[in-house]
Amino acid sequence: MTTPTDPTPSTTAPNGTNYLDLGITLALNDWPALTLAVQSNWGGPTSADKRDWLCGAISEMLAERPETDAYDLEDVLVQVMTDEFDVDVDDESAATVADQIMEMKGQTERGEYGPIQALWEAYQRKGGAQQAVAGIQRGVAEGDSDDDEEDDDDEDGMDVDMDDAAVPALVHAAPREKPEPEVDEDGFTTVVSKKRR
Repeated sequence: MTTPTDPTPSTTAPNGTNYLDLGITLALNDWPALTLAVQSNWGGPTSADKRDWLCGAISEMLAERPETDAYDLEDVLVQVMTDEFDVDVDDESAATVADQIMEMKGQTERGEYGPIQALWEAYQRKGGAQQAVAGIQRGVAEGDSDDDEEDDDDEDGMDVDMDDAAVPALVHAAPREKPEPEVDEDGFTTVVSKKRR
């Protein structure tokens, strides 16, 4: 596979949707919690496919439900991490990623593609261009994930070869103090929402 220099190889004219898709892919590929989950195969052998699916699902959600805000997106990110990767994200990084994606959405709506282009160029310099391009191409060819499953297993093997020494520090971060449960006079425990809002 050759790495294109243009982040929107399939367009003939500037298209905000393609830049937003690229921005979503870059934001999710740069999210340490999701990257660790994919590298560790916490979502099973199709962990990379699940990340790519999430990129497409977020793009569709933003297109079909324009009223979506950063809080909605954060809830989706946390839910997918829990359901698909069995990871509880409690370090506020999901909120940061959601804010970043919503900021990119605003930029593309205003026709400001420079910040996403700069992220793409920085990502290429870091050597992640092939992974991002593969994710974008898989996202464009929806429904072909079953055919690509064997090829992705080889790519996942490359991800696992990375330095595993830092993994325990990320996985076993100091847990937050949980508030003591409130027990009323009848002995019932009050259930408190996990949302921080």
